[in-house]
Amino acid sequence: MPSSHVTDDDAASAMEARLAELEAEMPNLYLRHTSVFALASAWAERHDAILALAPADMRAEVETRLARIGIRWGVMPGSRVTVEFRVSDVEELARARRLRRP
Repeated sequence: MPSSHVTDDDAASAMEARLAELEAEMPNLYLRHTSVFALASAWAERHDAILALAPADMRAEVETRLARIGIRWGVMPGSRVTVEFRVSDVEELARARRLRRP
């Protein structure tokens, strides 16, 4: 009998699917939302929806991934870099962002 219990692997797979879906949707967001404010609102809605669904133990990782997606698409502040960076630096950035929230 199938269990209704969600495993960590299921949660990780679901988050990965949502992040991949967001990445795939980004070009269409740019086409549909022609003003900066409309694009920012559309991004914020998707960002917040994905983050709200993230399990507590995955939240930092999801925040980091969302930040990278946002930077890559120019909807979040940050520099696009072509040099290698350490994962610990990104995790520290995500922690700092969480601490700054009211």
